[in-house]
Amino acid sequence: MSINDLPVLSALRTKMQWHQERQRVLSENVSNSDTPNFRPRELVEPKFDKTGAPAGSMGPLAMAVTSTSHMTPSGAASSFDQNRNAGFETRPAGNAVNLEEEMMKSANNQMDYAAVTSLYSKSLHLLKTAIGKG
Repeated sequence: MSINDLPVLSALRTKMQWHQERQRVLSENVSNSDTPNFRPRELVEPKFDKTGAPAGSMGPLAMAVTSTSHMTPSGAASSFDQNRNAGFETRPAGNAVNLEEEMMKSANNQMDYAAVTSLYSKSLHLLKTAIGKG
């Protein structure tokens, strides 16, 4: 078993990748804050089972419907969270991006990413110490 196969490290890597992708989605929301009829998107947070493996709909390549003309995969949950507040602050042009909310999400995402990367590097250091190379 290699170090990369450890469930804890795999879960931390998955979480880091999710934070990176979420930052991209949040940046798209901010950059489209003036686009007419644009709805903000959000990613579904990955869930892990007791072994650290992704649980639920998280897989290596989750399908996503990015256009209304795409067909929905049968039985698959969307990887985007549905904004239940959509339309709450929709401007007359149809744009529902709340910049303050997106910036708060972005800041929280950045802090969570820093925490996960710190935990990942400390886990690697602990493993190196355990095998006598740290």
